[in-house]
Amino acid sequence: MIQVQVEKISFYPPSKGYAVLLKESGGSRYLPVIVGSFEAQSIALALEEVQMPRPMTHDLFCNILEELNIEIREVLISSLTDGTFFSKISLASESGSGEVDSRPSDAIALALRVGAPIYVTEAVMEEASVQELTESTVSPSDNPAEEVSPQQSQDYLKQLEEQLARAVLDEEYETAAVIRDKIKKIHAEISKQ
Repeated sequence: MIQVQVEKISFYPPSKGYAVLLKESGGSRYLPVIVGSFEAQSIALALEEVQMPRPMTHDLFCNILEELNIEIREVLISSLTDGTFFSKISLASESGSGEVDSRPSDAIALALRVGAPIYVTEAVMEEASVQELTESTVSPSDNPAEEVSPQQSQDYLKQLEEQLARAVLDEEYETAAVIRDKIKKIHAEISKQ
C-alpha cells in the first residue's frame, strides 16, 4: 500500500466535476480521482479545516462514529474497474474491527476530518497514476553539441505532450505555456533536419 495526501482539487471540465489529486508520499506520482461538486466542496472544507455552523453530511457521519466509539483507522483506494475507483474504510471499536465499502470521494472526506491515513494499492497507482510535473523539464541532451537520436527526440516529445496535458488538466497554465514552447522548439528543430 502506498500512502498519499490530497495535493489539490481542480475543476475538470470533461466531467463537469472536479479532480482530487492524491500525491504519493515521498514519491512523484499523482492519482487523479474525479468527484462531484458536493464531494469536492466537502473535501476542500476538510482540507482548509473550515468549521461550519451546522454539521455537513460527512461531519455528521464523523460525529455518529465518535458517539459510537468507532474509529476510522485508514482509507484504502483498493481497485479500479471500468474507470471506477473502489475504496474501503477500515473501522475499529472495542468490539472489533471491519471494513466498509465506500466511494473514494466520501472515504477521502472522512479521512481528512479524522486525520486517518489514505492509502492506494500499487496496482491502482500503476494503472492510473501520472508523474509529477516540473517546470524545469530537461531536454534529452543537456549538451547542444551532442547528437540526439530521432528516437530520443520522439520519446522526449511524447513525455512533454503528456506533461502538457497534465498541466492543462491541473490548470497550471504558466507551466503549460513553458512546455508548449519547448514542444514548438523541438518541432522546429526536427523540421530543419
